[in-house]
Amino acid sequence: MRIAVPREEVGENRVALTPPVVRRLIDSGHSVVVEPGLGRGAGFPDADYAEAGAEIGPDPWEGAELVLVVGPPTPERASRVPVDAALVGLLDPFASEDLIRILIERRITAFAMEAIPRTTLAQGMDALSSQASAAGYQAVLLAAAESPRIFPMMITAAGTIPPVKVLVLGAGVAGLQAIATARRLGAVVSAYDIRPQVREQIESLGARFIAAPVDESVAAASGYAKEVSDNTQRRQQAALADAVADSDVVITTAQIPGRPAPLLISREMVERMNPGSVIVDMASRTGGNCELTRRDEVVDHRGVRVMGPTDLAGRVAMDASQMYARNLAAFIGRITDGNAELACDFDDEIVFGACITHDGEITHPVTRRSMGATPDDGAGAGGTTDQRTPEPDATETEERS
Repeated sequence: MRIAVPREEVGENRVALTPPVVRRLIDSGHSVVVEPGLGRGAGFPDADYAEAGAEIGPDPWEGAELVLVVGPPTPERASRVPVDAALVGLLDPFASEDLIRILIERRITAFAMEAIPRTTLAQGMDALSSQASAAGYQAVLLAAAESPRIFPMMITAAGTIPPVKVLVLGAGVAGLQAIATARRLGAVVSAYDIRPQVREQIESLGARFIAAPVDESVAAASGYAKEVSDNTQRRQQAALADAVADSDVVITTAQIPGRPAPLLISREMVERMNPGSVIVDMASRTGGNCELTRRDEVVDHRGVRVMGPTDLAGRVAMDASQMYARNLAAFIGRITDGNAELACDFDDEIVFGACITHDGEITHPVTRRSMGATPDDGAGAGGTTDQRTPEPDATETEERS
């Protein structure tokens, strides 16, 4: 099978395939063509791809049977995917109506890596979790760089500096990585998740579990979190208000596939925080967990900096790309046969669960709902857990806990 890897949009440094994974796919019988300069932002020069056996071609789309991407292509670039070919990537299908229409028109079989069912069998393909790990790590480093405080306790000749207090909201993959990273930097860490079963994971990392509303039923059968009621959200905010006010840094990670991110931090809660405090909202792509969040902007509200980055995983592009390429390779093995030809078994729950469009139709129920094709059938997911964003911490952002 001819696999094409075009360059990503400006601002995305990650790549879909790294040279070692290219060699692995070629050894399996595939041919791979990459666009010149593909890996420049992630530290992978063209020479490394060529040495791995890839063809370096200015028009990788031509003749491609499978196109691999990181983020969703623009409608113009999607129109370059050959008719009846396959497309795999983090496609953000719940918010990309124009892209979905082109995929339908061109009868492209599209698979969204963020829609892969969250099962043990699919763990090696779970790109959302791998990218969320990178994003959760980077979120803490960003907060540390923006904070006017030193994270660890320091005993100096000028006196003792107390450690920073970090609060992490959401303990999926991104949240747990954020907890671990903040602890490594010496912060005193607290965390909250609406799922009571993750309390042990939070405490095993040395963080304190915040007493706030919990709900055993918020995880859907697919492994994604389900949406909670408005009343539960209000109870969450009331219970978390004091913890937020007492924190120097807050990292939020809660996202819902196909829905706006749940609101966990109100304007009034931000106004109770001390000047110099920092909020890093990893759910900014889908509206944010903080009322003041603006996507890819920094909002200074009464001395509190509210940050809404969407490129956290891309800031550690080399390692994030290595993890993502391995996820893709595992998934490619799922949709190809022993002759290295595309062979999609839609009786396979992983293949069917990730498929967004096929044979000119939308196959994914949440995407159908977001496009207005079906009534709300409850297929969505989300609570105080990480991006499966999908809502993706990409990221990113939101994940398997």
